[in-house]
Amino acid sequence: MVAATGYDLDDLTLKQVGRRHLVQVVVDGDGGVGLDAIAEVSRAVSRALDEAEEAGADLIRGEYQLEVSSPGVDRPLTLPRHWARNTGRLVKVKVGDKTLTGRITEAGAGGVVLDVDGKVTEVAYDALGPGRVQVEFKRMNEISDEELAEFGDDEDDDESDDLDDDADDEDGPDDEGEER
Repeated sequence: MVAATGYDLDDLTLKQVGRRHLVQVVVDGDGGVGLDAIAEVSRAVSRALDEAEEAGADLIRGEYQLEVSSPGVDRPLTLPRHWARNTGRLVKVKVGDKTLTGRITEAGAGGVVLDVDGKVTEVAYDALGPGRVQVEFKRMNEISDEELAEFGDDEDDDESDDLDDDADDEDGPDDEGEER
């Protein structure tokens, strides 16, 4: 049912939580998974569970809560598709007895290509341990002018006007003569 929505099922967990069951579904996709996709998958899974119950299948006894999410940044990269979806990101991975930190430059059918401190390293999937994406914060010199413009003084930004209005409000009635 998840595949029918165009996404991959990454993990499925069923836990007992008090009197209820918790059904956790983790989905992923080539372009990532946004909130609309999460809602779409949630409806599809819920519909399938309802149909199974109506058909007499005893999948989950009693009440359950359904949680659908995308994988977090802490999800280990274990499958070729995980590596491919993280091309361009910095990862830490154990290769044999070494731990490498490098940027994924390619992820093909047989393995990945990592840029480790400027040196290209090709590693087959079967030689890789689980990879971990490293969270990076951009340095100011790496931020594009377009990204910086988002923080600039916009004509639509009324924040400076609000500050002036607040100063006026302290003095007495506003322009319309209302008292506060």
